[in-house]
This record gives sequence, C-alpha cells and structure tokens, in this order.
Amino acid sequence: MLGSTRLIGRIVEVEAYLGSRDPASHTYRGMTPRNEVMFSGGGHLYVYFTYGMHFCSNVVTEGEGKGCAVLIRAVEPIEGFERMRDLRSAGRSRVRADRELCNGPGKLCQAFGIARSENGTDLCGETIWLAGNRGERPPRNLIRSTRIGISQGREHPWRFYLKDNPFVSR
Repeated sequence: MLGSTRLIGRIVEVEAYLGSRDPASHTYRGMTPRNEVMFSGGGHLYVYFTYGMHFCSNVVTEGEGKGCAVLIRAVEPIEGFERMRDLRSAGRSRVRADRELCNGPGKLCQAFGIARSENGTDLCGETIWLAGNRGERPPRNLIRSTRIGISQGREHPWRFYLKDNPFVSR
C-alpha cells in the first residue's frame, strides 16, 4: 500500500548475490553501516542508492550473519498502474508504455515508492510483503543466465527471468 493505493506486481526477473563467496555482493568484504541489513537474516528488504540517482531493492535470503540477497530486477505491474505512472513520472515526462514502468531495478523502486526509508523492512509485516504463487508450480519458461550490470562475478549464472515476458529489463 502506498497511501490508500495498493501497488501489486509479479516479480519476473531477479539476480542472486552470495555474500562473502561473491565479489559482486555488497557483503563480500564484510559488514558495513550501508549493508548491515543483509546480515540481519532472511525476509528483510535491503535498499541501497546507486549511481547517485537510483534506489535498488533486494530480498535478504539467508540466516543471520550470511549476507546473501536477491536483487529484484523487474516486476510486471498488476494493480495500481496510475499511481506507479505518477511516481515514475515525477519531475520527468510521462512513461509511455506500461512495460517501462518496472523493467529495471531503479524503475521498479521508483514506481513502488521504495527508497532509503524502506531499508530493513520486514517483508512478513504490514507495509511491503511478498506473496507466493498461490500453489502454482514454478513457470516452465524460467531462464537462467549470467548477471548483468556488474563488473565482477559476471560469469555466474545467477540471473533468473521469465522468457518472453515484456516486463523483463533490457
């Protein structure tokens, strides 16, 4: 919920980051004030600011002290399109196509109003939460590839996305 508007999306692309075993992970060199949420244990949101202009969000995935997370790279909007368009268009020209609302980690944070204040949010709480696939089997069109947009650890096949989904980042 953002105000009285429900914002709902289906995650269609993610990348895994494996803590001290992964040179691309924010926790590779240990805990800092910036990344301490990643060491807090699974089920929390780790939000960070990058390139001096975008927030990105990760779901912390492992037990306390591990520092592992999954970056949410793209979301298919389901509900709250107008509010997402307004949030994405703040100070800029309007987003022309719905597929451009959340097809990148910075874009989806902007569309969902996720910023520094959401860092550490318990994803089992009342503010932001993840829901399962309602008992459905994992999709058959799930593709695994190397991660993108990083300089180290690119060789690892830890990016997952739904094949042919128009909301996947480019």
